[in-house]
Amino acid sequence: MLNYTLHDPLWFLALALLPLSIWLRGRRRVPVLLVPFAAAWHRPSLASASRWPTGLAVTGLVLLVAALARPQRVEDKREVRSEGYDIVLAIDLSSSMLAEDYERGGDRINRLQAIKPIIQAFIEKRPSDRIGIVLFSGRAYTMAPLTTDHAWLAAQLERVKIGLIEDGTAIGDGLGVALTRLEQAKRDAGGKRQGAFVILLTDGANNRGALAPMQAAELAKSRGIPIYAIGAGKDGIVPFPVFDDKGNKVGYRRMMSDLDEPALREVAEFTGGKLFRAFDTDAAESAFKAIDRAQKIEFQAKSYLLTTELFPWLAVPALALLLAAALLSRSAASAARATA
Repeated sequence: MLNYTLHDPLWFLALALLPLSIWLRGRRRVPVLLVPFAAAWHRPSLASASRWPTGLAVTGLVLLVAALARPQRVEDKREVRSEGYDIVLAIDLSSSMLAEDYERGGDRINRLQAIKPIIQAFIEKRPSDRIGIVLFSGRAYTMAPLTTDHAWLAAQLERVKIGLIEDGTAIGDGLGVALTRLEQAKRDAGGKRQGAFVILLTDGANNRGALAPMQAAELAKSRGIPIYAIGAGKDGIVPFPVFDDKGNKVGYRRMMSDLDEPALREVAEFTGGKLFRAFDTDAAESAFKAIDRAQKIEFQAKSYLLTTELFPWLAVPALALLLAAALLSRSAASAARATA
């Protein structure tokens, strides 16, 4: 941000003396020598009195006063050294996420539809972080590697839908892939990663995959990476949509939620994280806000002012004009003496 200021503005009071000095100079008495019959031998001088020296001198003095006021260009510089977190979101895309036990505006929505905008808001609140997305169901895949391009990440998240991966709930594999993405980031410090964590979003119990959730938790703890788990959906019997061959919803059937809350709590607490239950959209939003508060770095911005002196741009022309005025005045005086 650029600003212009005067370091010594009181110098401009000196400009008030210029009109006074010009007026006094005009009223100055000049001695006159009376010569008899001077008109008979006087010839008009070819060198008429010029006002150029006076004009140049006045302009030079104005510029000189302005230079003495020390005009400055001030630029506000802000240096922010920020080091954000590395975050991987491990999102469950098993078919049970289709259960419509959430509401928005009085309408039923499934668990993924309820969680996606909350994830988007979480990402927007962490502009300094590198965030990646791992999707898992029967298998686990990396959808987005760690990136600070959150606009691109939001576009990728918008494409997420249930059915992209074969069905199942491989929680351990999802955590394993998330930890692999963090390992590839190569931001270790003293054997443990600094500023990294995993958010696990699931609504079920581990029933697929090669890696058990606690095995993944042990790996995460050895690397100093906490896991925050969010258990989506309500307990008990929930409405589950029924689709025809063309994918149109034709009704509902009742399904029992199978969230393994004790296992998720054990994984989270073992790694230094925490388990949150998201029974509705408000609870899900509160869970992400709690994680945001718990894993937040406050950066300090270093601000300083860069000042550039501008008086040379005025002082140099001022001195040049004063010199020119002196030379012209001296030349005029010499011409007058020669004529006399």
